Amino acid sequence: MSAKQGLARWHKVIENGSDPAELAAIMRPDAVFHSPVVHTPQEGRDIVVAYLSAAGQTLGNDSFTYVRELVDGENAMLEFTTEMDGIKVNGIDLIRFDEEGLIADFKVMVRPLKAVNKVWEMMAAQLERQKAG
Repeated sequence: MSAKQGLARWHKVIENGSDPAELAAIMRPDAVFHSPVVHTPQEGRDIVVAYLSAAGQTLGNDSFTYVRELVDGENAMLEFTTEMDGIKVNGIDLIRFDEEGLIADFKVMVRPLKAVNKVWEMMAAQLERQKAG
């Protein structure tokens, strides 16, 4: 399966609201997540799903849109824009898929610094709500 096919599944999950069960279904058990605000890579399906579902709840508001998409082999780069509390966010999702089209590695980069700080603030709050729930 190609990255294009894996990416099509990613878009479907995002359009459905980043449901944790749907995210887990497109993720390798040993997937790795690289956050723009956490120093160390987060390893394992459960933690990657937690981060991506939290991101879906915080970044995935009505203003979120992918504006550019590049695919090369097993890799996909998706540029996105969104607005959070009046702050314009520009970012990139860099995704590596395995031969079965499952997400093996997911890296998020965000700019500008004001946006990074807002993402950190809102993601931390969402992850705390997930833990409490």
